Amino acid sequence: MKTLHRKTEEIAILLVAALILAVLPLSLDPFRLNLVGKYMAFAFVAIGIVLTWGYSGVLSLGQGIFFGLGGYMMAMFLKLEASAPELPDFMVWSSVESLPVWWQPFHSLTLTLLLIVVLPGLAAYLFSLAIFRKRVSGVYFAIVTLALAMTLTVLIIGQQGDTGGANGITDFRTLLGWDIVGDEGKQALYFIEAGALVVAMLAALAIVRSRLGKILIAIRDREDRVRFSGYDTAHVKACIFCVAAVLSSIGGAFFTLQVGLISPGAIGVVASIEMVIYAAVGGRLSIPGAVVGALLIGFLKSYLSETFPEVWLYFLGAIFIAVVVVMPNGLAGVFGQIQARRAAGSAR
Repeated sequence: MKTLHRKTEEIAILLVAALILAVLPLSLDPFRLNLVGKYMAFAFVAIGIVLTWGYSGVLSLGQGIFFGLGGYMMAMFLKLEASAPELPDFMVWSSVESLPVWWQPFHSLTLTLLLIVVLPGLAAYLFSLAIFRKRVSGVYFAIVTLALAMTLTVLIIGQQGDTGGANGITDFRTLLGWDIVGDEGKQALYFIEAGALVVAMLAALAIVRSRLGKILIAIRDREDRVRFSGYDTAHVKACIFCVAAVLSSIGGAFFTLQVGLISPGAIGVVASIEMVIYAAVGGRLSIPGAVVGALLIGFLKSYLSETFPEVWLYFLGAIFIAVVVVMPNGLAGVFGQIQARRAAGSAR
């Protein structure tokens, strides 16, 4: 049965890879494909949530923090390139006379990419380690992360001259002189993002299959026993939370590239909770399921908002409730039950 599950997960990743690398690009027009690219940005976050919530038992309602950090750092580089040699327009409107010191590293794409990976990961590790050392877990940890997401949103909105305020950072068209707004540029970005997403799925699967993955499951089920066995459970949970933060930051960077803007709304409470729903719908124990959940919910949001502009949120809410009640383990759980029944039938 365990071998069946391992093979099913691997096959599912291959199917998802084929879907995003071949089927969708051949089936959709440039506009719709760009929307899928937007949904895939959230899939990075969903994979991280599967690692932390599904396998570690650590529920974070503040993944929008790291998603926003990655998105804003990429936007800062793009904005500096678009406005060079002048200051960004929102700084001029706010009477800022010189570029803030903390904006300086984002003149370099290399430093920007490095910070997108290092800064959220380091912040997540130090923050979560301090919290886990105090043995804060469960709903209390979720509340702390939710409060941080709210605080960061207010901070960004309040710093109009440095962050663009409520409007965020927008109005950029090139990446190192390469047009990222045209159809060709969007298509190239899509394939880069899809390839990165496949790598993220494989990396997450490797973590789950490793010794670390087994320790994470043990911590989720009986942390006290793992602690008594000599493991530093706070460090282990902080490490996996760091991995999830890096994935979220990468997703945020791709979101900025695909959408062409980043705003405080991507960091707030609603966005952070939606990110958890992506993993819940796909299956919080399934890596490819998280990607499917992000794509499916993204599609439903677009379709329902176009078809039922006044009541689409009610439809979406009903879908979420139905999933929680009928499919507590998400779509992957339903698929797993079907596979188990087929295996049991064949054994007879």
